[in-house]
Amino acid sequence: MTDLPGAQWTDEPTDFAQRGRLPRPAGSPASVLGSLNITAASTDPGLLDLPWHLKLEDWPTKNLAALPRGISRHVVRFAHLGGTVIAIKETSEHVARHEYHMLRKLARLDVPGVEPVAVITGRTTAEGAPLDPVLVTRHLKFSLPYRALFSQKLRRDTLTRLIDAQALLLVRLHLIGFYWGDVSLSNTLFRRDAGAFAAYLVDAETGELYPDLSTGQREYDLEIARVNIAGELMDLLEGGLIEEKVDPVATSELIMASYRTLWAELTEKESFELGQRWRVEARIRRLNDLGFDVEEYAIKTTPDGSTIQIQPKVVDAGHHQRRMLRLTGIDAQENQARRLLNDMDAFRADTNPDLDEDISAHMWVSSIFEPIVRSIPRELSGKLEPAEVVHEVLEHRWYMSEQRDRATPLAEALQSYIDTILRHRRDEAAIILTTDTATMKLLDAGDRPAVEGPLGD
Repeated sequence: MTDLPGAQWTDEPTDFAQRGRLPRPAGSPASVLGSLNITAASTDPGLLDLPWHLKLEDWPTKNLAALPRGISRHVVRFAHLGGTVIAIKETSEHVARHEYHMLRKLARLDVPGVEPVAVITGRTTAEGAPLDPVLVTRHLKFSLPYRALFSQKLRRDTLTRLIDAQALLLVRLHLIGFYWGDVSLSNTLFRRDAGAFAAYLVDAETGELYPDLSTGQREYDLEIARVNIAGELMDLLEGGLIEEKVDPVATSELIMASYRTLWAELTEKESFELGQRWRVEARIRRLNDLGFDVEEYAIKTTPDGSTIQIQPKVVDAGHHQRRMLRLTGIDAQENQARRLLNDMDAFRADTNPDLDEDISAHMWVSSIFEPIVRSIPRELSGKLEPAEVVHEVLEHRWYMSEQRDRATPLAEALQSYIDTILRHRRDEAAIILTTDTATMKLLDAGDRPAVEGPLGD
């Protein structure tokens, strides 16, 4: 890098650090900016344009992005950085660096989570008073904190789907040896996934990676999840934000059953008679339905030779995602990929069942997926991500056909969907806070004191 006046920048493209200087933005106090130390995986000079000499709570509106924040023990703000939005959290230097490196490790392991951008230390005010370091992560587009996933009241079935998504995320983390230590809905972001939800880890400051987790570590994480979710639901119930018939404690315990069912399906041994070898394929299919792919199986016969024991050795999430990406180049959520693949397979069966799978997939993209995406008016393109839109259009077409008892043309179903459903959805690419007082208090929860227990965002 060129040695110019400005902040110290630590670039980490590999295991060693390279240090350099970047130019100071116009109007920034030289003494303030010069004290900054920025640790980042890649250099983004736009970071230097932000007012790091101010406390986050005092940042001017022109720098901020109006997005809903979850409950946090820290001050958290969203800011514009080039054409993206970043989340900035004030914390201690040790915590910021630990979480930054932990998020990078999880990203390399393909775990659903937010992308770490930088750790910034050495912040001072214009008068030289020290300010807290910050962790910078990239905002996950189309994602929402759980408190923003409702219109008026959060229904019980929606809660169940959120908890199921949280359980699946926890299983994925435990499979790679990650102990979270702070499991909660508040520490998770959710994206719509073909009628369900996909969960993403947000806060990793208490997390640790191990070669394997003991049963005790997994159960302790699960207990933390149960207690924290119960507390979060009690808070929502008191505020009248969930149905009164919802029992917070009983609902929070759903994660225990969901987690244990998933964990057993993915890891437990299974024994069966020699004549029942078809059960190996059945087990693989069940894992695929859960979104996992099987890389290796251990199969052993018992001493008397009458039964076979099987146990999955390596299970990776994203079976349908990978097939979708391989066939079409479309990067979708797991449930979205499953639904779209079903339509793709039906399209192949209807048009030319003997056609090569890759060629048929290309035809499906050009005749179904791309025409739907191109037909969405520009002003509505931020409502939902493209894969979710295509899924909803196909579902809408099916319901229309069922009601009319005849096949509905795709163009007719698409126009009906745009007019009656999509146009009335809120923009999930970037939800702008409304002037409604109750909604403002609900979505802008980042400044509220955290409830008892580790519920940081």
